[in-house]
Amino acid sequence: MADMSSIIPASVIRNLSDKLYEKRKNAALEIEGIVKQLAVAGEHEKISAVINLLTTEFTNSPQANHRKGGLIGLAAATVGLTKEAGIYLEQIVPPVINSFRDQDSRVRYYACEALYNIAKVVRGDFIVYFNKIFDALCKLSADSDGNVQSAAHLLDRLVKDIVTESDQFSIEEFIPLLRERMNVLNPYVRQFLVGWITVLDSVPDIDMLGFLPDFLDGLFNMLSDNSHEIRQQADSALSEFLQEIKSSPTVDYGRMAEILVQRARSLDAFTRLTAITWINEFVKLGGDQLVPYYADILGAILPCVSDKEEKIRAVARETNEELRAIRNDPPEGFDIGAILSIARRELTSEWEATRIESLHWISTLLARYRAEVLAYLDEIFGSLLSALSDPSDEVVLLVLEVHACIAKESHHFHDLISYLIQNFHNDHVLLEKRGALIVRRLCVLLDAVRVYKEFSKILGSEADLDFASTMVQALNLILLTSSELAELRFLLKQSLVNPSGKDLFISLYASWCHSPMATISLCLLAQAYQHASSVIQSLGEEDINVKFLVQLDKLIRLLETPIFAYIRLQLLEPGKHTWLLKSLYGLLMLLPQQSAAFKILRTRLKTVPSFALSTENLKRTSSENPYSQILQIADESNRNQDVASTSHAIDFPARLQQFVHMQQLHRAHTKFRQQSRNAAYSTLSQEIQRSEETKQSLPLPEINRPPS
Repeated sequence: MADMSSIIPASVIRNLSDKLYEKRKNAALEIEGIVKQLAVAGEHEKISAVINLLTTEFTNSPQANHRKGGLIGLAAATVGLTKEAGIYLEQIVPPVINSFRDQDSRVRYYACEALYNIAKVVRGDFIVYFNKIFDALCKLSADSDGNVQSAAHLLDRLVKDIVTESDQFSIEEFIPLLRERMNVLNPYVRQFLVGWITVLDSVPDIDMLGFLPDFLDGLFNMLSDNSHEIRQQADSALSEFLQEIKSSPTVDYGRMAEILVQRARSLDAFTRLTAITWINEFVKLGGDQLVPYYADILGAILPCVSDKEEKIRAVARETNEELRAIRNDPPEGFDIGAILSIARRELTSEWEATRIESLHWISTLLARYRAEVLAYLDEIFGSLLSALSDPSDEVVLLVLEVHACIAKESHHFHDLISYLIQNFHNDHVLLEKRGALIVRRLCVLLDAVRVYKEFSKILGSEADLDFASTMVQALNLILLTSSELAELRFLLKQSLVNPSGKDLFISLYASWCHSPMATISLCLLAQAYQHASSVIQSLGEEDINVKFLVQLDKLIRLLETPIFAYIRLQLLEPGKHTWLLKSLYGLLMLLPQQSAAFKILRTRLKTVPSFALSTENLKRTSSENPYSQILQIADESNRNQDVASTSHAIDFPARLQQFVHMQQLHRAHTKFRQQSRNAAYSTLSQEIQRSEETKQSLPLPEINRPPS
């Protein structure tokens, strides 16, 4: 201090630490003049001594007024140095920056003011300290003191001006600092950061777009900020970057795609919309760069097609279509397995639209890359089969289309039908509500004959006889009522004259035997009326139960539908179709007289022309029967035979034995089940009786009598 008195008067040093601002200000002006004279004289050592004094004795002082005076003094010394100030910045700037962390808000305020004045003098020379200054300003932007915040904002604007006009600014060194702070939640800091991003992006010589992946996630994070202003600023910055991406020839789509995929799952609707909009543009612009990210992008898009926000749904649907329009040849990096994994995962989505789009993807991949997709079949087949139980009809129909595409190979076809039967076995409600839909659609997508033959083949060896009967009845009802199976019915009508029809009849008969009514229906379809009569005659007392009568009721009503119009017309010529008449009368005899079905069939049979029932007419018309080789009606001894000997004749006696044997199995099964039920009931009754006897044998508890 003694040596400094020759350079700075003691009064100036004293006033620089005075509690009054005016005295400190006047002292600073004195220092400015002294430093200016020293600079003109080239007294660099003395200038360094002055700056050192201001630093050690003032800015590092425990006294707040001393620290304030030191900051004003350093700014004044810089102003006095003018063009030579850059030489001494290493001494001047660090103590000022350190003062930004001062506990006294007024000291922090003066630090902002001092650095502002220093920056105005040195301009671009202090860029070397930019990162430290930026770090300090970032903290001051959220300062608890409003005056400090205002001063920091003024300084911030000046620093931005200096940076935009400087050619020494290093964006590479700045980006790590920016990235480190992008996830700060403080609204003031967020505004500060967005402001800097926007300013730097406006500088032509600074390539902010190239570093966008480093801070893109932080910008998206700000879209859900509570402050409308921050959300708006972040959205504006993102919109500007997106426009730049559209016109830029070199963009790192991959790194940003990873960020967008995560943000598309945000709970905030605005963030999701922005992310999905970016993804939409990326899919259009990214080309081969995005190929390795297709699966991740699809994982983000599929949930969004079911978003509660219409705008998000619309953009997601458009993006999904763009993505699905991929090239025919898989480009390098195109991971079919990963995409299938995403589609399989979304098959369990709670949203129908997402499940539908997942199936569209599987279908598209199957159509374009069949061999590659089938290589992953073990991984997706179970999910596809489970989807057949989906509550949505549209989903089920799409699943069936996928299955039909897979089932072109015979072993896949067998697996599909086997699983369907197993699924119907485990879930009778599914069979009741969806069975017809599933079977009919499969018959359209695949060959109906092939489908029904496979069902029959598997059901023929079904161990659960009750289920087999139920399943056959369901398949038979579909066969008799569905327009999709018209060709199958037509082929069955040819069973007696066509080898293909015969083969189909025999294939179905093996499992249709599980149900007497299904067997009779099949015979009526095949016009094997004599065999139908034989089946009816073979029925025993045990076969005619409530279930049988319910099925018979359905058949009688179906006989009145257009499907069986040919039978009703054949009744006009009973001489040609004597066994049809006998079969129908046989069914009539099985029905309770008071039932509606009985009245319907009796009314129909009454309409048979009486003249055609005469013995002479029957003999005459029988000789004119075009199917005389098949339905030959001669004397009584010959009426048991179904069909004459022909090259394609069906062995009806063997079929009848097959039917009788199957019904014997069903009777035995029913008897065994009843016995098991009775045994279980008897065991339960005995247990209850023993329990009651045990209770009676227990001693009664003593009763506490009141004293006399």
